[in-house]
Amino acid sequence: MPESRWRSRCGPSVAHTADGPLWTCDACGRDWPCPTLRATPTDAARRATLIPEFSRITRRAIRDLRGQPGGPDPVAIVRRFLWFLPLTDEEARAVALRLR
Repeated sequence: MPESRWRSRCGPSVAHTADGPLWTCDACGRDWPCPTLRATPTDAARRATLIPEFSRITRRAIRDLRGQPGGPDPVAIVRRFLWFLPLTDEEARAVALRLR
């Protein structure tokens, strides 16, 4: 994700960015979105901003991660990248199918 775009949306977590195909955090090396980024408050206004951007990112992550040996399945990827939404497994599966 372009850093300037991320900075304007999520404030201090700008260093905790990532890109495919591995989707690990540039700052801490953990699976992204990393715990530091996930700790960013996600009130209703923030979620409204995050949903379109993270939906786009989740689509790319599904393509990048689903074929890796031992990699997560699409449902796990959706739950990982849309952590700020309380999705059931069925909802995450439906999102994954739509974003494939």
